Amino acid sequence: MKSEFSKGLHDGIPICLGYLSVAFAFGIFASGSGLTVFETVLISMTNVTSAGQLAAVPIIASGGTLIELAVTQLVINLRYALMSISLSQKLDNKINIIDRLIIAFVNTDEVFAVASSKASLCSKSYMYGLILTPYVGWSVGTLLGAAAGSILPHIIISALGIAIYGMFIAIIVPQAKKNRKTALCILTAIALSCAFRYIPVLNTVSQGFVIIICSVAASALFAFIAPIDTKEPSDSNTQSRE
Repeated sequence: MKSEFSKGLHDGIPICLGYLSVAFAFGIFASGSGLTVFETVLISMTNVTSAGQLAAVPIIASGGTLIELAVTQLVINLRYALMSISLSQKLDNKINIIDRLIIAFVNTDEVFAVASSKASLCSKSYMYGLILTPYVGWSVGTLLGAAAGSILPHIIISALGIAIYGMFIAIIVPQAKKNRKTALCILTAIALSCAFRYIPVLNTVSQGFVIIICSVAASALFAFIAPIDTKEPSDSNTQSRE
């Protein structure tokens, strides 16, 4: 019978394999932006957040301020705090605060989904196994991408660098197709981003603050004018499905 740690490792393998390709694309992107292999790998090993890292690289490469970088990461990665609060309800009561902080560090969307889907509480051994393989996959993928970016021709680096943008497009398009409000929110953020790119005066705002303004403004606007209904289905509907 598998130990809890082995079960966690096993459940984390698919996540690890998925992260290899995404992290490889990030490594290419960061290398193409002027970061060294060491700097790129260090970012991945201390962050483990694809969207946050993608937003951070242009700020770092352009010499942005620490405040700009910190606020950008806070806005983009705030969801992880909420996910960790939710995940804490699935953890065994024997898991102490230090272990919880370590688990929260690698509590990505995929790790959260796998752990939350378990019928029973997650033990410390299981969670350490579950986060280990994705962390290794993310770090190794970044290393391979950054190393490749330092030796491949520029034209190939530019082509491969587009892959990480394709990943985010693949994430938002299905949601936009299913929900008109989500699609309009995305289009609003795109329109704001274009305004900051092409309108005089606005195009002098640094890239980090543009990300913050566009994401917060679009999400706040649609949370107010077109909130998504999150009501639980009625008991009768639940019983009919059962």
